Amino acid sequence: MKNLIIIFLEGAYSNIKRILFASDRVTDMELRNKILEGKIVPTDKVAEVPCIGCGGCCNACPTDAISMIPIEEPVELMEGLVKRQIPEIDELKCVHCYNCHDFCPLYALFGEAGTIHPNDVGVVESDISKLLEKPVKISDDKIAFIAQFLSDSTIIKKRKD
Repeated sequence: MKNLIIIFLEGAYSNIKRILFASDRVTDMELRNKILEGKIVPTDKVAEVPCIGCGGCCNACPTDAISMIPIEEPVELMEGLVKRQIPEIDELKCVHCYNCHDFCPLYALFGEAGTIHPNDVGVVESDISKLLEKPVKISDDKIAFIAQFLSDSTIIKKRKD
């Protein structure tokens, strides 16, 4: 019991120091002021240029957190393939399951950095036109996984437009 009281008092003392005197501060004052003033810019969740606009991430999202947004000017990626939309993540619905990232063709098929990620896409410098022109060899287990995923009606929503 004595040890429990000592732990409690040490914790209370540490918290009082943190609250009143800002000791052990982790966030620097400049960042703290930006947060308080609402000047923090969220990081990009979608790499718009390398995204092919296939909608796979939207289909794979179990919480409907991703919607496909039309782009102003369609982009022809290669003959017969035109990108007309890009994904947008609703932060309030996202549960960070990473299905969107894992299902992105850039990641799933080519092993490149995926174009969508719930946290931060980072820099994606893949040349889509070159990737789409080279043949893709997909292992049987990956084909089985994708086929199972696509046929699972609890995950993929039937959307009526």
